[in-house]
Amino acid sequence: MESHANQLLNPSPAACAISLDGSTLKSNGHAFLTDVPTNITLTASADKSGAFLGFNAAEPDHRHVSPIGKLKNLRFMSIFRFKVWWTTHWVGSNGRDLEHETQLLLLDTSPTGGPYVLIVPILEGQFRASLQPGQDDDVDVCVESGSTKVKASSFHSVVYVHAGNDPFTLMKEGMGVVRAHLGTFKLLDEKDPPGIVDKFGWCTWDAFYLTVNPQGIWDGVKGLADGGCPPGLVLIDDGWQSISHDEDPVTKEGMNHTVAGEQMPCRLLKFQENYKFRDYASRKAEVTEKGMGAFVRDLKDEFGTVDYVYVWHALCGYWGGIRPNVPGLPESVVVRPKLSPGLEKTMEDLAVDKIVSNGIGLVPPELVDQMYDGIHSHLENAGIDGVKVDVIHVSSIQYSMLSI
Repeated sequence: MESHANQLLNPSPAACAISLDGSTLKSNGHAFLTDVPTNITLTASADKSGAFLGFNAAEPDHRHVSPIGKLKNLRFMSIFRFKVWWTTHWVGSNGRDLEHETQLLLLDTSPTGGPYVLIVPILEGQFRASLQPGQDDDVDVCVESGSTKVKASSFHSVVYVHAGNDPFTLMKEGMGVVRAHLGTFKLLDEKDPPGIVDKFGWCTWDAFYLTVNPQGIWDGVKGLADGGCPPGLVLIDDGWQSISHDEDPVTKEGMNHTVAGEQMPCRLLKFQENYKFRDYASRKAEVTEKGMGAFVRDLKDEFGTVDYVYVWHALCGYWGGIRPNVPGLPESVVVRPKLSPGLEKTMEDLAVDKIVSNGIGLVPPELVDQMYDGIHSHLENAGIDGVKVDVIHVSSIQYSMLSI
């Protein structure tokens, strides 16, 4: 670990491309962050093109914000969470130009003859990191566990820094080091892409919103096929599930909400499809089967190009999670989310507001397999080929919710 004494914990035979020289972070001798505080540590990675940054805090806490150095007059490109679940790009030249919840920062030191520098906040233990603007052009790293019960004061690798002359190669190499360090994901070239990547797909959302129904899907696919654009993938988006508000009778399925935000307070009532799809009768006279399975088979048989039918569902079952005390569903508890200070600075959104005000019906971790097995086994039996999992932003606030 390198401090202002400039000593490496595990020095490699060749010097690391990233160094801490006094109070200046350098890449191949070119400064990119200055006035680095004395609590910042640097540890060389196995790849000599990069290093990990950490810091020590005075007291254990569930959230820390620490400057890692000042960024001045260096062009950068970044990716930040402008909404809780969406990211976009941002550019600037100074620390003050950064946005909160920055997930990736690429510096251009080439005007001074230096390389490009990739700065990526990552996970360490139960903490996640992000970058944000600090005082007087400081770049701050924010680390948080999301739970007031999970605290720490010392971090060794919450930011990864990688240098290279080609920004495209740099991104791949840098992410490769992070992948090896975390061991929680794979790079694209290590994966087998699903068959849908080579298919023209049609999603029902913009055509129907929550009023999606079998006849509408049939007409949509037929229209595309007749127009010379037959889909190979059909994605049945939100509107196929059995949902209700807490105050509704368990027998009421409120799946036709069309006013913006009406569906967000709803919770899942059952694993099976709602009556719009459940009551579907096969178009084939000799087939007596009904429901989603019959519809999927008819759709694929009639339109030979449709190789895949996917459906939408939320990470926690539905926008509002699982409704408590419903027979046939795993137990759940409605908890109220609380956004972190960084997430509160993202763009306001009706969906987030509704989830915060109405809470989410969360299934205990030890029972979550029952929820996913219940949803997915039914879909598999109906011939559904895959799912689009939405509302995944709750994973960033779930620990906060459990601590309230």
